[in-house]
Amino acid sequence: MAMMGPAAESPDAYIAALSGWQLERCRMMRSAILSAAAFEETIKWTNLVFTANGPCILIRAEEHRVLLGFWRGKRLRGVDPRIKASGKYELGNLVMTKTTEVTAEQVATLAAAAHRLNLELGNPAART
Repeated sequence: MAMMGPAAESPDAYIAALSGWQLERCRMMRSAILSAAAFEETIKWTNLVFTANGPCILIRAEEHRVLLGFWRGKRLRGVDPRIKASGKYELGNLVMTKTTEVTAEQVATLAAAAHRLNLELGNPAART
């Protein structure tokens, strides 16, 4: 695993390709996201992607870190100020290492808020 997540054909295969702390963290986050709201999950761009009225959340496991990315991450900084803006749109990432503390409850709260934003504001990938 380098700067991109593991090559996988399904979300289950993505998780199965991980090991160590990345496996534990990604398994926990995936479960928290799926319990927070009605998401569909898929593999896109070698990431585990959760959609609801367009792309919403991604998980990307790398060799030394795990990213929890949000298409509307800039709007979620009030929920978790550790989210760093990324790119010229509304993208934002919570970058985690082995020592980063994050709970299933925190991830579920972020996922529910991200889901709500996509329902209220529409598909973030649709350019107007």
